Amino acid sequence: MSDGALAGAPMRPRLSADQKAMRASLALAVAFLALFLVMPLAALFLRAFETADGGFAGLANFRTYATTPALLAAAWNSLWTAALTAVIVVPLAFAYAYALTRSCIPFKAAFRAVMMLPLLAPSLLPALAMIYLFGNQGMLRWMLGGGSIYGPMGIVASQVFYCFPAAVIILSVALSSADARLYEAAAALKASRLRIFHTVTLPGSRYGLVSAFVVVFTLVVTDFGIPKVIGGQFPVLATDVYKQVVGLQDFNMGAVVGIVLLVPAVGAFLLDRWATRQRAATFSGRAVPLRPEPRPARDRPLLVLCLVVALLLLGIVGVAAWGSLIRFWPYNLALTLDNYDFGRFDSAGWGSLWFSVRMAALAAVIGTAIVFLVAYVLERGPQEGALPALTRFAATVPLAVPGLVLGLAYILFFNHPANPLGVLYGTTAILVVNSIVHFYTVGHLTAVTAIRQLDPEFESVGASMRVPVWITFGRVTVPMCLPAILEIAIYLFVNAMTTVSAVIFLYGPETKPASVAVVHMDEAGQASAAAAMAMAILGVTVSAKLAQLALGALLGRLTQRWRG
Repeated sequence: MSDGALAGAPMRPRLSADQKAMRASLALAVAFLALFLVMPLAALFLRAFETADGGFAGLANFRTYATTPALLAAAWNSLWTAALTAVIVVPLAFAYAYALTRSCIPFKAAFRAVMMLPLLAPSLLPALAMIYLFGNQGMLRWMLGGGSIYGPMGIVASQVFYCFPAAVIILSVALSSADARLYEAAAALKASRLRIFHTVTLPGSRYGLVSAFVVVFTLVVTDFGIPKVIGGQFPVLATDVYKQVVGLQDFNMGAVVGIVLLVPAVGAFLLDRWATRQRAATFSGRAVPLRPEPRPARDRPLLVLCLVVALLLLGIVGVAAWGSLIRFWPYNLALTLDNYDFGRFDSAGWGSLWFSVRMAALAAVIGTAIVFLVAYVLERGPQEGALPALTRFAATVPLAVPGLVLGLAYILFFNHPANPLGVLYGTTAILVVNSIVHFYTVGHLTAVTAIRQLDPEFESVGASMRVPVWITFGRVTVPMCLPAILEIAIYLFVNAMTTVSAVIFLYGPETKPASVAVVHMDEAGQASAAAAMAMAILGVTVSAKLAQLALGALLGRLTQRWRG
């Protein structure tokens, strides 16, 4: 080829060392998410189309599901109990969030702290408390008349406690983003307070209401712990997956039920994404924050509401704590610490709790590093091409995948004879990876939000001084984002400690998490021991949260002065 031809040929720009490192990091992120998310889900889908002997079944398994009344009843039960829970929780959470953001009531910090308790407890805790209160031998059994707490009534009541804080958090954000100018205009037009509420407040928070409804609906549909403990003979999709896999050893039908469980979760996820985008689009950068003025006619009823709700939340936790100290409920109500001698009820004893702490700590440390690094590369790395877009999409997928479905997918993928990674099954590593992947999305969004608040000029200045991007990352980005990094770590730790559905299929004899031990103790009829283990988990997560708040305040003073 002639020199002229070479001179006329387009030349690709040479990639710098930083660009190569960014692209390599993106490739590793895609590989991680593909190996531990996409491929297991693909194995789940393939198994749903297999026969018992490994042949191709087509839609036969789905036809069997559609013609089995018991399985269809479980799907219907999941949908209507989730919808009913959302209908109860969202208005109550809206009123509570309204009190925290639009009123001048005292003790707001205390009400926020109490509201967070259900997030720090395993989902089985409210179900155990409901049994102590309204079970066949419950203290308040007479209040149900001829009804029974074992079934939809108990599931909905327990889920209201479990889902309440998630709805309050979403609605607090929606109500906090109001534009004070709209209220000033409405007041200038002499609109009544009721009319302002209907024409300004509710329309302004409508997308938050949709998001809250969707999140509560999804949490109820995908939760396993509460229906397992208090559902009785009332079938739902989550317990049906467990029954097919553990009880009947029918992995093909378990995969089918898992896909059916995935459908409402994915639909709810897409609806929530739409509501989130709409809410972001309606908020103007020129909006003036609304600062509530004291008004006794509004503040006093809201204070009473918050007091009642906070007492109910504390009461549920208090009943579970009391139940953990009973010698033999309901026949011997003498108080004792014997129920905390877990070795009497479970072969692992206290080892389950310490294993959960180690597993959750590993998930927090490793997961936070992965999540923050991937988010940084996506925000500051190359934006063109399919790889960044694919990574962004993969990072949001885990939010739509129920823990039970992900756990079943891990069984089918890692237990396959042809998979050399099968050695991970039943080990601490697979539980850590599962927890990271399952709770990945929320941490990713937190990291992205923190990184976007930093001026990109930091990297530009570093590049102009020939400072490698990873030096800038370690010396500038990480210190400035330490509070967000700490939030991600505690989020992963708490959820890894409390989750049941994500790990119920994956533990081994030496790797039983404390949340699974609660399920087994309850199955064995040891309700007080199960409550004691649930309270021990709550004690660990509350301690971790308090430590995070104290450390976060210190880090905020040391690293966030630049925001001023």
